[in-house]
Amino acid sequence: MKLNNTFKSIRFRLFGTLCISIVLIIFTLIIINNVVLETFYLYSKTTTAIHISEAINSYYNGIYTYSINDKLREQERTNNIDILILDDSFNVVYCSNQEIIDSVNILNSVYNIRSNLVYSQKNILVQRVEESKNNQYLLLRADLDNGYINYIKIQVQPIKETVRISNDLLLIIGVLMIIIAAVIASIIANKFTRPILQLNSITKRMANLDFSQRYRISDTEDEINMLGRNINEMSDKLELTIGRLRSNNTKLEQNIEEKSKIDEMRKQFISDVSHELKTPIALIQGYAEGLIENVNSDEESRKFYAEVILDESNKMDEMVKRLLELMKLEYQERKFNDTEFDLTELIKEDLRRNTVVIKENNIKVEFDEKKKVKVFADQEYIEQVVNNYLSNAMKHAEEKNGEKKIIIRTENKKDKIRLYVYNTGENIPKENINKIWGRFYKVDSSRNRNQGGTGIGLALVKAIMNNYNNEYGVRNLENGVEFYCDINKKV
Repeated sequence: MKLNNTFKSIRFRLFGTLCISIVLIIFTLIIINNVVLETFYLYSKTTTAIHISEAINSYYNGIYTYSINDKLREQERTNNIDILILDDSFNVVYCSNQEIIDSVNILNSVYNIRSNLVYSQKNILVQRVEESKNNQYLLLRADLDNGYINYIKIQVQPIKETVRISNDLLLIIGVLMIIIAAVIASIIANKFTRPILQLNSITKRMANLDFSQRYRISDTEDEINMLGRNINEMSDKLELTIGRLRSNNTKLEQNIEEKSKIDEMRKQFISDVSHELKTPIALIQGYAEGLIENVNSDEESRKFYAEVILDESNKMDEMVKRLLELMKLEYQERKFNDTEFDLTELIKEDLRRNTVVIKENNIKVEFDEKKKVKVFADQEYIEQVVNNYLSNAMKHAEEKNGEKKIIIRTENKKDKIRLYVYNTGENIPKENINKIWGRFYKVDSSRNRNQGGTGIGLALVKAIMNNYNNEYGVRNLENGVEFYCDINKKV
């Protein structure tokens, strides 16, 4: 398949066309060599001899006769010929050498010498003489105007051997030309096929809805450039149209997803509220009925009943608010207002608010209040994280090795601050390590209500950290538990 595609390629066809053209040209030249070269060669030599004879005739018709011999010798040197001039009594007037005299005598006396008449007109006669295979020449005889007879001898090569050598040379030239043609074809094909291949690549990507590639327009105004410009325009229009379709489709999907989220939030909220409000509603209902039926007639008892109802109502209100906040965070409906603030001051303020609880429970708090720690986040939400970690530590702090304490510390990382809150006490069972981050999960449900917990504090921490894509977690240590989370620094 790949080989078949290669044969069909423009580059191969261009190369094949050039090679066939060169072969045809060489073949035509060889035919011309065999048919025309011999005739053309003899014609060229004959024409030369006639022109020299006419020049010699003009010498003797001129005024400056004393320079004729110099002119004749110049013709001999220039044209590599022999000249013999006889007067009307056949006496030698000028002779190049003895060989031309012998040639004239041999031609006139020996009958087995091959000679062919090549040219005959008026007073000029040209014969081709072949004394032997390697001794061939043209012999011109011309009658000059002054009555002299002029003989000119021009050596000719064996024409058949010349034709063979010429054909061999043409074959060698043909092979070289085919090699050169291959290089030229490769260069030309590359020049012409590169833009075509580029256009092919662009259209393939367009078929796969990828409009990132564009055709590079050159300075030449040819058909390929026009095609490339049109494809670029079509690509831009298609990209714009498909982009709009995708945008509309994305908005539609977002609307559907948003609606699904809202439905899911509504279902989850109803489920959680209906589950968690059973106990406080039952308490409120019971104490309210007691008041209505006047179970306790004394003022102090009625006041206690009213306080329980008010306390449970406040707890319900707080739980619903926190639950709504948690829902928004989990579905990323809440936008953060990030600012730079001092984490140390925030922790100190939280500790001041809980001073009474800390003293009542005899908890020792270790925290470096002088160390400034700058963070960049939404201060309100980070305050919730700190408050939840600290409240959780105070609730579960127990005496270990004669001390009951909470340790708050920070660790400076590359682009974040890691906050640690440690309290002495019992370790969290391994099977509950991951469960504590779920909403309404309570490790010790028997005492959680008395301590005022809603069961969604750590779930809020998890949601806030997930919105920031920051790490959080808990680990059991030898005499207690340590919670941690990362808070961003300003970059």
